Amino acid sequence: MRLPMERDPRCPFDPPAELRGLPPMSRLEFPDGHLGWLATTSAAGRAVLSDPRFSARRELKHAALRFTTAGETGQPAPPGFFGAMDPPEHTRYRRLLTGQFTLRRMRVLEPRIERIAAEHLDAMAAAGPPVDLVSAYALPIPSVVICELLGVPYEDHEFFQDRSLQIVGADGDVAKAMADLAGYLGELVRRKRSTPGDDLISGLTGELTDEELVNAAMILLVAGHETTANMLALGVFALLEAGRAYEEGVVEELLRWLSIVHLGAPSRAATEDVEVAGTLVRKGETVALSLPLINRDPDVFDDPEALDPGRQEARRHLAFGHGVHQCLGQQLARIELHIGYRALFERFPGLRLAVPATEVPLKHDAAVYGVARLPVTWPAITGSPAG
Repeated sequence: MRLPMERDPRCPFDPPAELRGLPPMSRLEFPDGHLGWLATTSAAGRAVLSDPRFSARRELKHAALRFTTAGETGQPAPPGFFGAMDPPEHTRYRRLLTGQFTLRRMRVLEPRIERIAAEHLDAMAAAGPPVDLVSAYALPIPSVVICELLGVPYEDHEFFQDRSLQIVGADGDVAKAMADLAGYLGELVRRKRSTPGDDLISGLTGELTDEELVNAAMILLVAGHETTANMLALGVFALLEAGRAYEEGVVEELLRWLSIVHLGAPSRAATEDVEVAGTLVRKGETVALSLPLINRDPDVFDDPEALDPGRQEARRHLAFGHGVHQCLGQQLARIELHIGYRALFERFPGLRLAVPATEVPLKHDAAVYGVARLPVTWPAITGSPAG
């Protein structure tokens, strides 16, 4: 079996129909001809992500998607590129960064995130409908937040957003985009060493070399806005199509139901023979995970195809991964999504699509699934300004 990139054409939020009903571990032919496996159930996915006999090292893995992302180049990870490392190297970086992303520290950011959201809603109201929700709201909010957290000047956002899109997209020049970002961040790190501020990069200048700090910051900068922006916009699209608005529980359910990390990621390489869900995975074979299938596992989720914000078991999803590589910024993402959805639907209760749903352009050919643009509109009278 080859891995399709498209979601179900009948519903852009659903996994492809041809993947339904697969066994927990299915043979998968990778784009380079490697014969590996696709994990399709929650139990199989958790087993692969938590077993130290499966490696995240990119030089050991084969890319499951038809394009190569920054984390799947086939070369050993450079210093600081902790997402493509195993313990103990990974542990060292993870320990340094974990303290920067505690739930307590993220909650301190809530008032600032609320102000950022309100400012962009004010700008949307002033401009008047229709607007592209991606460029006007979904992309700026996490971009501003991660810039302030890292100490990256937001006035440079067009530069790093463009390079990030090239890194996670199918047609970008990944090597050049990463080199451009590395050059930019290298200069920023040098400035932080001489004139430190109250930010994450400054706080780590005494712990990491320039190269380590540049690569760690690159991961955080790209992941810190790309994933949340796509989740925010695609989630609004899904809610509008379902005739719903923000309500308690909707964030965890959208994370489960949408699974914006694409069909073949993450992946792991077996460093020895390992049995998973009754299947023997041989040393050297790569196992890709289908999060859209895993997060709709009927053994874990009742009526998994339904979008149900009241679902009690929604947090059992693997949208943020599992094991030692579980997403470092998941609490920040949750807070941004809660605030982003709530503020938007409170400010514009009559929000609706400005074009037919079939005309909303989707990111089928990117590592992170989402919408390229989301034209929205609302009634002329929207209530009092935020602020």
